[in-house]
Amino acid sequence: MSIRPGRAVRDADKVAWTRFSRSKPRRSYIKAMPHPDLHQFRMGAMKDDFDTVVHLVSQSPIIIRDNAIESARQTTNKFVEVHMPGAYYFVVNVFPHHVIRENKMISGAGADRLQKGMRASFGRPTDRAARLANGTKLYTLYTYSSNLEHARTAFTRATRKLSGSYKIVVEKK
Repeated sequence: MSIRPGRAVRDADKVAWTRFSRSKPRRSYIKAMPHPDLHQFRMGAMKDDFDTVVHLVSQSPIIIRDNAIESARQTTNKFVEVHMPGAYYFVVNVFPHHVIRENKMISGAGADRLQKGMRASFGRPTDRAARLANGTKLYTLYTYSSNLEHARTAFTRATRKLSGSYKIVVEKK
């Protein structure tokens, strides 16, 4: 069985009943956190003489699953490693705190005798996600101005892996 599509969880107006506390576990709404898919947040080498900063900025409030963020990160990092080796520093700015819950339903003959449907449904934690507001910087890439077109191409490829709309913002130092 595969995961549900991103359109099932991307509405940002949903309430985040995702409290998880290691110090006070009795106050947790969720007893166990799902395993994270996103492990690496900083790639490349930071240098003092970088003169250009490129951001991938969200244009609408959205919830993005961590496996989508990881997929876009890998796509961007591989492209940047090939086209500007040693001349970039890439940062993932968001952390997937939001826990996605799912009320798994069974189907088939006799399924109505095995479960209660949606009565008192809270769901089991299945995945993590990041909540982005309008104008949130998802990724940041530090580089030289000569590599600006490669950075734009890398972020354009990343937007194809993510749901929602994004814009590429360029800052000169």
